[in-house]
Amino acid sequence: MRYTIKDESSGDRSFFSFVLYFLKNRILYSFRRPSGGKLLQLQEKIGYRFKKVGLLGTALKHRSYTHASGEKATESNERLEFLGDAVLGLVVGEYLYQKFPHQREGELSQLKSHLVSKAVLSERADEIGLDGYLFLSGPEVLSNNEGRASIITDAFEALIGAIYLDGGLDAASRFLRRHLLHASGRLTPPKKHPNFKSILLEYSQAKGKGSPHYVLKSQEGPDHQKLFTVEVFVQEQSLGKGKGRSKKEAEQAAAKEALERLEILEKNPIKT
Repeated sequence: MRYTIKDESSGDRSFFSFVLYFLKNRILYSFRRPSGGKLLQLQEKIGYRFKKVGLLGTALKHRSYTHASGEKATESNERLEFLGDAVLGLVVGEYLYQKFPHQREGELSQLKSHLVSKAVLSERADEIGLDGYLFLSGPEVLSNNEGRASIITDAFEALIGAIYLDGGLDAASRFLRRHLLHASGRLTPPKKHPNFKSILLEYSQAKGKGSPHYVLKSQEGPDHQKLFTVEVFVQEQSLGKGKGRSKKEAEQAAAKEALERLEILEKNPIKT
């Protein structure tokens, strides 16, 4: 006689197996891919029609998508982002050189840093709704976190690189003049975009307290969306903390908080 033992938990195990299967195949390995119609819509928005639409697709392809879809890592937009960053620097540098013939090199560098900053690029990317055209993995679509801003600005730079490869420097320059330089409104001299670290340095040295010391307190998140926290000290006294997507950005934020605590910004109002 054969005896069988009924496993009453088998139903529960089957249910959880189904849930795990669903999460793995429908979310972890799912992705969002814009249609051809969406890509055509984006081209109309930016005022440039690609001869090689594949370049546009690559510019919008985040590495989370290539991982989820099984594509090579080199098929993401990171290489185009690298190229676009160089083109961006060249076009903005030439524009500022022509626009401000009497400004010194350091002042031009400050203006350039402002124009190519993540904050400004993110605003320009938002204006054309670039986020809605990105190729993303399922988890990245659902995350909707602060790191998305970094992904969007990276895609904006990749888009510049794609336009450069497709239409040359003139096409990339026209795109940037329309969507970055002219869209940024009336540019003001560099003093309107202060370097808080420099201001704090001048203050501390004038008071005979030496130079401020910046300490990296933490860095969180994956490589593509790290968040840095920096604390600034003057003569071992903590004066401020700041956060940013880069160490430099976090240091500027910490210096700004220190200046506010010292009431330097109130005594010498600075427009940003």
